Amino acid sequence: MTSKRFNPKTAPGHEVLAAAGKTVLRPGGQAASQQLFTWANFQPGDTVLELASSFGVSAIALARQFDVKVVGVEQNPESVERSRAAVEAAGLSDRIGFIEASIFNLDEIPEQFDFVLAEAIVTMQGAAGKVKLFHLIRDRLKPGGVFLSHEMKTTTREVSQSLASSLRVNAQPLTVEDWQKLAQEAGLTIQHQTSGPMDLLDVSRLIQDEGVLGTMKFAANLVRHPELRDRILGMRQVFNHYRSSLGYWLMAAQRSQ
Repeated sequence: MTSKRFNPKTAPGHEVLAAAGKTVLRPGGQAASQQLFTWANFQPGDTVLELASSFGVSAIALARQFDVKVVGVEQNPESVERSRAAVEAAGLSDRIGFIEASIFNLDEIPEQFDFVLAEAIVTMQGAAGKVKLFHLIRDRLKPGGVFLSHEMKTTTREVSQSLASSLRVNAQPLTVEDWQKLAQEAGLTIQHQTSGPMDLLDVSRLIQDEGVLGTMKFAANLVRHPELRDRILGMRQVFNHYRSSLGYWLMAAQRSQ
């Protein structure tokens, strides 16, 4: 279930969750992603640039559900290879493609898109990286195009150190006001926004995102693999400790004409 290089004690939190069988890794879960897509009101043939597309699961779901064309940007070559195989198996090669690149090299992509989708990736960048990404995203949108954002938000900055220690990534959630400021300074006009709790590892959310069978498999993996269980329970403890100040934030913001 894990590669030879995978170390559950040091691996990033999303890789640990995936190794345990978690398929939905965004902070607001599947319901939050669907809210973004409702705001988007995708039309057949619309183009979507997805940042950090991982194994192509979201790209395939978008193409199937909305008949859109998706380009995924993913830095990990193994993930890109796996994504391309999954897309070919799904018979969607005419609608989905992948670029092996860093999300900080978006300026090397010549096309512009109707939508740019980023879920749980901008949070993991430092302050300067967040500013750069918002401007790169703005430039990859067609005039009138929309940035769909699904990230972590907080009401207190002290949560970042605990998150980074637990998740083993540079997790730096922002306040809603700071997310709004990033969008506005990048030349994006916020059309819709909302936020909710960080309940990704609550049982009710697990069942909603993974289904009963998927949740049972996830729980069984935690029983069989104590090294995964220890990391995931540690994450859940941090989420619960900061429950009153930690959550997810959604935004649909339009590039001006």
